[in-house]
Amino acid sequence: MTKCQWDLWTLDFPGRGTHPAVLVSHPDRCARSAVVNVLYCTSQRQGRAPKENEVMLNSADGLEWETFCLCDHLYSIEASQLKARLGRVGPERRRAIRRKLIQFYRLLVDD
Repeated sequence: MTKCQWDLWTLDFPGRGTHPAVLVSHPDRCARSAVVNVLYCTSQRQGRAPKENEVMLNSADGLEWETFCLCDHLYSIEASQLKARLGRVGPERRRAIRRKLIQFYRLLVDD
């Protein structure tokens, strides 16, 4: 199955178990590379608002329940480890994730 940027997949994260992952690599890398970058997601069971480093995803993105996407740590994984496609992050939450990546990785236009 073709892998695309912003797709949500299940992934067995080392030491964390199976969770959703947001595929954030460049589209060319998603389509061709054996190694891709993803963001870890965890279900929101605490009934709290997202922390500064998190974006809330939900059924509009293809998930069964509200889920936090942690935007301050990129995982580099073998693309073959992605198990089942769950859905796709919607445009509004893509923008929110981009803003968080810029914020936490300090991806400024000028230094």
